[in-house]
Amino acid sequence: MADKDTLTPRLAGLLTDRRDELIARWVTTVTTTLAGRLTAAEAERELTEVYDAVTAAVAQGGLSTRGEHFAETRGLLAELSRNRARRGFSPTETAFGVFALKEVLEPVLAEDGADVTAYLQFFRALDDLGLYTVETHAKTREEIIAAQAEQLLELSTPVVKLWDGVVGVPLVGTLDSARTQVVMEKLLQSLIDLNSTHAIIDITGVPAVDTQVAQHLLKTVVAARMMGAEVTISGIRPQIAQTIVALGIEFGDIATKATLADALRHALNQIDRQKAAVARSGGLV
Repeated sequence: MADKDTLTPRLAGLLTDRRDELIARWVTTVTTTLAGRLTAAEAERELTEVYDAVTAAVAQGGLSTRGEHFAETRGLLAELSRNRARRGFSPTETAFGVFALKEVLEPVLAEDGADVTAYLQFFRALDDLGLYTVETHAKTREEIIAAQAEQLLELSTPVVKLWDGVVGVPLVGTLDSARTQVVMEKLLQSLIDLNSTHAIIDITGVPAVDTQVAQHLLKTVVAARMMGAEVTISGIRPQIAQTIVALGIEFGDIATKATLADALRHALNQIDRQKAAVARSGGLV
């Protein structure tokens, strides 16, 4: 059995001497498996960088992938994993890019007559690197999903200008704590940006109203009122009205209307009355 201290330099030398051949085989193996989804040019650029980083790390500090000498390799694999995740590759497909190097190296190491310890140590290092790509891929996918969820949340809670001084928030779907926060923030900002004094929250598209949903609506109304805006809730269908009564939910002095048109008419009437009151007091409209 070869001296353990001679295994790392021997592997580094083999990786260096047969670099072009091994990279070519590696690229072919990966692109064949991911046919049509990854070009040979892309694979060659990415895998060449990884190969050279692995070779340098092995020569510099051995096969412990947690060491600082493997920092560049981990950085390259992290970027590769993020790119794969953004393009829709699965974790298995991403990790295969690393594991394929074992398949390429196996006959070469056999030809070289390398000690079995060399196989085990180096392949274990490649396994660690492959698992690292899976971890990075999973984290990236979680970030992408979270970002997409946030974007959908933004799109599902638009604030629109209905009339001078009146903004509307048409809600569709379930209203939960996270969405309530988004609604509240967008509504308050719109009241300022559009110089509006009236807001209409339309719940026609909300499938059901329970105590929790009612509490979320009340919080939004209170926040808008603190900004000096009057709020009307529209879209109170017969079924929702019955549910609200059965649950004993109290909206207090908050105006509620059956339709958005009714709510807009109510808001405009309020605006007209306010203007008339200002005019009577001799103030400026």
